[in-house]
Amino acid sequence: MEEQLYQERRKKSELALSNVYNLPAMSATMLEVSKLLDDPSTNTSALSKIIGRDQGLSTKILSIANSPLYGLTRKVSTIDFAILIIGYQDIKNIVVALTMVDSFKNKSDKYLDQNSFWMHSMLTGTACKRIAEDLGFRIGSEAFVAGLLHDLGVPVMHKFFKNEFEAVVNELKENNSPILETERTHLGLDHQEIGHFLANKWSLPEHLSTSILYHHKPSESPEKDVLTSLVHLVDYMTQKLEIGGYYLDQDIELDETILEVLGIASMEELEIFIESYRELFAEEINSDLFS
Repeated sequence: MEEQLYQERRKKSELALSNVYNLPAMSATMLEVSKLLDDPSTNTSALSKIIGRDQGLSTKILSIANSPLYGLTRKVSTIDFAILIIGYQDIKNIVVALTMVDSFKNKSDKYLDQNSFWMHSMLTGTACKRIAEDLGFRIGSEAFVAGLLHDLGVPVMHKFFKNEFEAVVNELKENNSPILETERTHLGLDHQEIGHFLANKWSLPEHLSTSILYHHKPSESPEKDVLTSLVHLVDYMTQKLEIGGYYLDQDIELDETILEVLGIASMEELEIFIESYRELFAEEINSDLFS
């Protein structure tokens, strides 16, 4: 009976998600940026002109470029320079990610504080990029996007499944229940599955949508990939260091299979590794990115 009820709720939520009339498509800015980047003759000036029309987007790109964790060695003061130093493809990835996050924003209330959510998402994104590079993986911008978007399903639930989301939050607070299990009880879907649905709707690469789908338990992914393991590690680090964490993730358990994937020899080595980022995480939270 419980299984039947779960399946009914799942079908209902999937149908609602597919039929939400104002589920956004790519923004005009994103479409123009993509079109320009597909043209081999595109220059930095043309690209920065398009991005510069969106003041909010421009400010966020400059803040990311100058954040301590993003790791650029030079001060970036213009979009032109940001494009040159970050690179065309990485700028495109950043624009896609920021556009997606912005598309699903809703007003803050007692169930979801948008500023706290933004802080956690951005910290996870910039930390994923930095840690990927520190561990020797050349997936910087993809790591940033995966980290930024890993919890995208949360604001979507808040915006389009309001009653169910409120019931989820209330139950978490009252019973300290596991988050994914609680979400599935009320919606038949969890925030990973909803984020995965949206990533596919926006035609993100499969490895990015996979990292969203399995970020709580990378060992359940068909392939034990670096990107999903990185997102899981950084998500865990925000809780472990108590910096930029998010209350919906407060009981996240470390999936120890990521150690082998990321080339970390032992739990003792991991503890030292995590602690070595404490000051950098704190510096990031106090940077212009969150002012």
